[in-house]
Amino acid sequence: MITFDQVTVHYDGAAKPALREVDLTIEEGELCLVVGHTGVGKSTLLGAVNGLVPHFTGGTLYGRVTVDGRDTATHPPRELADVVGVVGQDPLDGFVTDTVEEELAYAMEQLAIPPTVMRKRVEETLDLLGLADLRHRALHELSGGQQQRVAIGSVLTAHPRVLVLDEPTSALDPTAAEEVLAAITRLVHDLGVTVLMAEHRLERVVQYADRVVHLPGNGQVVHGASADILRTSSIAPPIVELARAANWHPLPLSVRDARRAAAPLRAMLAGTTPAPVRPTPATDRPALLTARGVTVSYHGVPAVREVDLDLHGGEITALMGRNGSGKSSLLWALQGSGPRRAGTVRVTGAGATHDPHSLSAVHARRLVGLVPQTPADLLYLESVKQELDQADSESAKEAESSGARSILDRLAPGIPDNTHPRDLSEGQKLALVLAIQLSAAPRIVLLDEPTRGLDYGAKAELTRIVAALAGEGCSVVISTHDVEFVARTADRVVVMAEGDVVADGPTSEVIVASPVFAPQTAKILAPLPFLTVDQVTSALESAAPTPRDGEDWA
Repeated sequence: MITFDQVTVHYDGAAKPALREVDLTIEEGELCLVVGHTGVGKSTLLGAVNGLVPHFTGGTLYGRVTVDGRDTATHPPRELADVVGVVGQDPLDGFVTDTVEEELAYAMEQLAIPPTVMRKRVEETLDLLGLADLRHRALHELSGGQQQRVAIGSVLTAHPRVLVLDEPTSALDPTAAEEVLAAITRLVHDLGVTVLMAEHRLERVVQYADRVVHLPGNGQVVHGASADILRTSSIAPPIVELARAANWHPLPLSVRDARRAAAPLRAMLAGTTPAPVRPTPATDRPALLTARGVTVSYHGVPAVREVDLDLHGGEITALMGRNGSGKSSLLWALQGSGPRRAGTVRVTGAGATHDPHSLSAVHARRLVGLVPQTPADLLYLESVKQELDQADSESAKEAESSGARSILDRLAPGIPDNTHPRDLSEGQKLALVLAIQLSAAPRIVLLDEPTRGLDYGAKAELTRIVAALAGEGCSVVISTHDVEFVARTADRVVVMAEGDVVADGPTSEVIVASPVFAPQTAKILAPLPFLTVDQVTSALESAAPTPRDGEDWA
């Protein structure tokens, strides 16, 4: 169905090709997972399937890409639209209408599908993706996760034979992600749709993949059975890291298979108290932000309902909940830029107490920094260097030591100064905006889905940066659906539902109590209180020697 024949893609001005001599064949009805670190060329590989690379992105493509027998060199994207459906990293970039129902119908209108068929497919897709209650809602009023589901649905209504998905679950809560992946799997198994999917949250998708395509970073690709590639790849989900540590054979890719293999490991760890993921914060931490009765509504519809929240110095708080529960609205209200119908927010800083809503943007940013879900909204200059220099200028920081460039190099190293921000991958954009905001050294740092588009290495670096901020006395709030990141990073978890806070407590208590928010390690080793692979390996090292080659704990 999809064939890459000695494909090389070289962008103008780039020091090396994004793809180099790629040979790859993807059969009909195959779900192929593309993995690799941020910026290694995954989006380029996906874009070559429907001709976006190089027809719209520029650069030069050598070799040949064919889809269902059509050569992308002679068939631009519009001539492949009936065969290939594409969902990019940022849903808003692809929307062309105003409401959910109109967006689902748009692609079919362009393909001249009869109205009666269009109506039937729209209804099927609304039910398939849980969008029926949103059918008349304006797209700009939806949460990021809801927009992601609409973007996927707008492609599915055209019934493409090939589906190309770039980070399809990045903005979805765990339950919504499972629903979307279940729908995609049904398309593969029941209708023979070929799916090429790039995803950083491998723990969500690896069990569904027929094959993995790994981009190691040198422009080439390595592909094969999922277990074969992931056993030695530089990027792997927690379930694979745990299997490597325990030397399990064969390599399990689902929690069910891992639990079956883990019975001896659970017995060995029984009675062991895991080391804390983070040092326990002091109980006398100062309250840097106090919110009382915060209420936010849009057109009369409440998004946040009378929320009380205290944020303490040295604490990392994860804000969780399903899509549309009010997490982003609460963050914007705390930062001061968002609407607030009622309630008070008080931030302590520089020996005084302020309401961020009453301050100028520059002064508010020094008290409360916010990285939004769509980080590109904060990028407006012509190069990465200009953005970094502007941030350092506003923050009065030295770029060489503690400024924005230093932070960016820790999150996403190797981004050239002269790169236009709009040419960065979504993960690189997020890293750039995070560097810009952190350069102001605010005492309160609010991050809205900060791991979206980041690989495991970048997430680990983000964890270290967040921990360092907390160590300096800052309070960090992370709105996220990434349960693995929460397990490794957060001291406290606040769960929202329909605008209300429904749970608030230590991470180990809140996320383990929920089958939705529990990380993979907790599910595999339950009822033992382990959250991360690092806790397991630390316990094994202190309890017994690592098994020799040929031995395991399965």
